[in-house]
Amino acid sequence: MHVIKTVKAMQALSRTFRSSGRTIGFVPTMGSLHEGHMSLLRRSTEENDVTIVSIFINPTQFGPGEDFNRYPKDHKGDMEKISTLPVEAVFLPDVSEMYPKGFSTFIYVGGIGNILCGASRPDHFNGVATIVTKLFNSVAPDRAYFGQKDLQQAVVIKKLVQELNFDTEIVLCPIVRESDGLAMSSRNSYLSDEERKSAIILNKALQYGKALIMSGKEGDISSVKGKIAAFLASDPLVRIDYIELVHPESLEQVDTINGTVAICLAVNIGKTRLIDNTIINNG
Repeated sequence: MHVIKTVKAMQALSRTFRSSGRTIGFVPTMGSLHEGHMSLLRRSTEENDVTIVSIFINPTQFGPGEDFNRYPKDHKGDMEKISTLPVEAVFLPDVSEMYPKGFSTFIYVGGIGNILCGASRPDHFNGVATIVTKLFNSVAPDRAYFGQKDLQQAVVIKKLVQELNFDTEIVLCPIVRESDGLAMSSRNSYLSDEERKSAIILNKALQYGKALIMSGKEGDISSVKGKIAAFLASDPLVRIDYIELVHPESLEQVDTINGTVAICLAVNIGKTRLIDNTIINNG
């Protein structure tokens, strides 16, 4: 397994793979790998000749006062997990490699980056789009794999790829959950035992909302959102950031709950911000 630390070396290795006719699957991560990441890697190894994973905690997607400096790191554990799969290369650049002195060029994603998570995290998705652009230009993947848990991120990246003409297919993979339903996230490690018990309410709220919609008795969006909000508010540790019902491909708010809809929510439990979603096909 190659461990690559510079953009030029990554580009050279990628050219070697592509010149031999091999397809490249790519899984970008910020490390602290869990089963959600591993499911993306397994999917990539099944669908491509070569799989490359990157580990890079991207400073430009963190706002002031966010958790960049304490974001969980487990380099040894990450490498051990990756080594269990047929992964050809790990791209491990440092911050100065990706953002050298004087760096000033950023991607602006527009209004789609200012809704949902972007409303409370200004410029977050501009930072995401910038680093994904740089990673794609380093790795040149045929396919890149992202998890549904970060649905807005995936939609932003699909838009980026389409509008800037990247020759990369974006593959959205299902959410991987703990046995009690909590969506796997590196940030789950921040939770205290008491907060961890409260965190399962996210998935329960989504399932409650789904049941409301599928019952056919709720035709009013505001009523569904209000009932989900009341459900979440039943736990005193939960502070709601947002609850929205949107189209899963555009993230536009829906006027009715007919057809396909995503319930997206974000909450704070203690000092930890958690997101989750579910996609519902209601005919």
